[in-house]
Order: sequence, then C-alpha cells, then structure tokens
Amino acid sequence: MAEPLGSPRGGAGGDSSRADCEQTSAASAAAAGTHRGGIAKRGVQAGGDDTHRGGFGEFGGDGPGLIDRAFRERIVLVGVVRPGGDTSATDASLDELSLLVDTAGADAVERVCQRRAAPDPATFVGAGKAREIRAIAEEVDCDTVVFDDDLSPAQQFNLEKLLGRTALDRTAVILDIFAQNASTPEGKAQVELAQLRYRLPRLQGAGRRLSQQAGGIGTRGPGETQLEVDRRRLERRIHKLEDDLRRIAGHRRTQSKARSRTRNRSAAIVGYTNAGKSSLLNRLTSATVAVEDRLFATLDPTTRRLGLPGGETVFITDTVGFVRKLPHQLVEAFKTTLDVVRDADLLVHVVDGSDSDPDGSMAAVRQVLAEIDADEIPELVLFNKSDLGPGAARLAERTEGAVAVSAATGEGVEGLLGAIGDRMRRVASEVELVVPWDRGDVLAGVHREGQVLESTATEEGMKVRARMEPGSVGALRRYVVNGWDGS
Repeated sequence: MAEPLGSPRGGAGGDSSRADCEQTSAASAAAAGTHRGGIAKRGVQAGGDDTHRGGFGEFGGDGPGLIDRAFRERIVLVGVVRPGGDTSATDASLDELSLLVDTAGADAVERVCQRRAAPDPATFVGAGKAREIRAIAEEVDCDTVVFDDDLSPAQQFNLEKLLGRTALDRTAVILDIFAQNASTPEGKAQVELAQLRYRLPRLQGAGRRLSQQAGGIGTRGPGETQLEVDRRRLERRIHKLEDDLRRIAGHRRTQSKARSRTRNRSAAIVGYTNAGKSSLLNRLTSATVAVEDRLFATLDPTTRRLGLPGGETVFITDTVGFVRKLPHQLVEAFKTTLDVVRDADLLVHVVDGSDSDPDGSMAAVRQVLAEIDADEIPELVLFNKSDLGPGAARLAERTEGAVAVSAATGEGVEGLLGAIGDRMRRVASEVELVVPWDRGDVLAGVHREGQVLESTATEEGMKVRARMEPGSVGALRRYVVNGWDGS
C-alpha cells in the first residue's frame, strides 16, 4: 500500500530513518495528476535503448533544445543527511529542490531521505537503498529520480541501471531551468557551454563494436566508435562556444573601460534567486525587465542609469540570481556576464525579508561572490518585501548599515537611494585642490561634481578638500595638490 505522496522515506541501503525529512507540501501531493510536460527527453547514448521516460536530451547544436514538455514528469527527490548534518537543513534543501523541479516543468511527488556516513562510490546511496528507491519510484509511477547532491558520471550511470529510469542531480535541474530561460545569444551560449561541460564526461557507449569506420588508405586501424565521434563533436562545440564568449568578454571589457572614463560609478544588484532584484531595478529606474514569481526568471544583465538625491548618476545593473549549490559549470560559463559584478563599485545585496533562512541565502550569495573574486567589493544589504510583514524591518535593524524596502510598493526606496549615494561617496577619491580666486567656475564645478569636506581661504586661492569621482578629478588635475596620481 503506497504511503501518501510527499511522505518521508527511510529504509535500507544505509542508516536511515522514516522521520529524516518533513512531509512535502500539499501542492506536491496534488501534483500527482496527469503527466503533462517534462524535464527533458532521455539523451542519445551510443548504442543505448530508450527504456524509460525522462532525462536529458542531446546537448549542443541548433536543435530545439533540452526540453520536451509533451507530458509533465513525476519526480522522486532524494536527499542525504551526513554525520553532524542538520535534518531540518536537508529538508529545507529538498523543499528548494522541489521548487526547482516545478520551475523546470515537472512535479515532485515523493521524497526519500537517508542518513549516511559517506557517499557510496558506486551509487551514492548504496545498492540496497537504490533498490528501495526503485520500488518507491514504481509505486508512485515516477519518471525520473533527482538527487539533491552532485552525482559522478559513474554513479549516475550505475543508478540508472539499478533504478530503471533516469537519475539526475541538482546540477542537471538547474542547467535545465537556465536553458529554458536564456533569451539572448550570449545567455544561450553560456548555458549551452555549461550543459556541454556537464554532458561530456557522461557520454556512454556500448564499446568498440559500434559505428566503427572501415579501414582504408590513411585510415588503417579499428576505426572510431560512435562514442568517440560524439565526444569529438561535443569538444568542437565547446571550443567554439569558448571562443565566442571570449570575444563577448572583450567587447564587455571595452565597454567597461569606456564607462570607467565617465564620471559615473556603477552598482550591481546581486542576491538569491527570486529575492526581487528585477522588481527593484524596475522600481528604481522605471525599467521594464520581466518580473515573475519563479526561480531564475532573469539570466541576462540589464543596466540602467540611476539618479541619486545628491545629483550624482550611477549605472545600476540587475544580474542573474544565485542559489545554494550553484553548479560550478554555470559559474564558470557565466563569468562573462558576472564581470559586471566584479567591476562594480558597490554591490546592492537584495535579501528576501520573508525568507525562512535569510542568513543561509546571504551565505550562498557571498560564496559565489568569493568564487568570482567579488567578495571585497563594498556591499549594501537590502532586505526586500517589507510589505509582506515585519521580517524585513527586523532584519535591517539587526544588520549594520542595512535598509528595508518594498520593491512592490516603493516603501523605503528614498532611504535606499540615500544609502547608495552615501556608499558611493565613500568609494570616491579624496583630493585637495587649490582653486585660484578668479576661477569661480572651477570652484562651482567642484561643489557640483563632488562632496566638499573642507574649504580654507589662502593667498593663492580657495583650498578645498573634497571627495570626487576619478573622471571629475582628472578634469581638474591642474588644480590638485594632493591625492591625484594621474591614473
């Protein structure tokens, strides 16, 4: 007799407990209806037979993409609690994985938890647990089993044989979502590169008997298997995408240099996925970035000018959202896009004030920032969604320098603009100038372009200590007596 959908599972194959994870939401249980879509069709394996539904499609090229949504797949989720690990943390991670699966176009209908001292090298969860998961999968008629941790190619291959259906990991689901949402040529190229890097070590064949080319003049020998042909084809495509993205990176560097020569600073909006970053950009700049209540709705950066209360203008950019266990392939592939974060003068870190674990979300974002060498950039923490309750205000009170806003209603936006202006002025260069008495226009420009900290009358003219942008200082370099190195 099957247990209710979404109930926790324990059992053989490791030290496990039926109470390891909390029950999934009623929505997951209700999702046990008709199959209407799918994460993706099973990929082409050299000599492999399509014996079940679900899984990854063939990557690369100009085909229709990864997703075939003729039906909505039913998914079993699997999580592992390590020694010293927190069961509630594992359950929260599975909750997020369920949202990721839903965003990918499938339904999580069951979840399995296991306590394990260390991953099994062959099957991650052990052969006994894998057989138990297969029984559960058959019981709930699932198409795919998704693991909350990364699987090695060997583990994935062995699990698919034991389970009789596709085995995917969290990385595969996130890659699938990115493939759906990429819209610009750059975004599509970055996602495809990440997919190919993920796919390459997972190519599987049935040995040297397949598709061997006949020997001939210049081709003596056993020939090539289909597996070798597929591998070479994917490697060629990877090299082409890498070349394309290097060219795009060069264009971005040129644009960044041109922007740095202006008098405008730049800020990047970063944060966990679905924290409200695009809504914030729309609120601040009247942009029209698409806003949806789902994970990874925005992949491509959008930059707009933003006027601050002090009269300054900055460039502010909405960036791709981050998530726990963000695949390394995506971080590497999206480094071109994330250059805008690394080059920013200020990071506006948006946190969902209604999140049940805001500290965990902030830690996940900062981990990715460290991975792209952006962890030393000044940060302004912003707790969003203050309209949903007092959580954002409470979090802002306990976090030094943070602000609480509602991107949906505009509450707190004026305070945010003031905070951005204050932070920007802090990163400006502090210089001393002596402006001749007959150059009142220059003195007025100093007041207009920067923040005057101190003025002293001297015989030569007005001696001014001010905080100014590098571009503004360069235009006034003949009057600078301290603090300008000519760079």
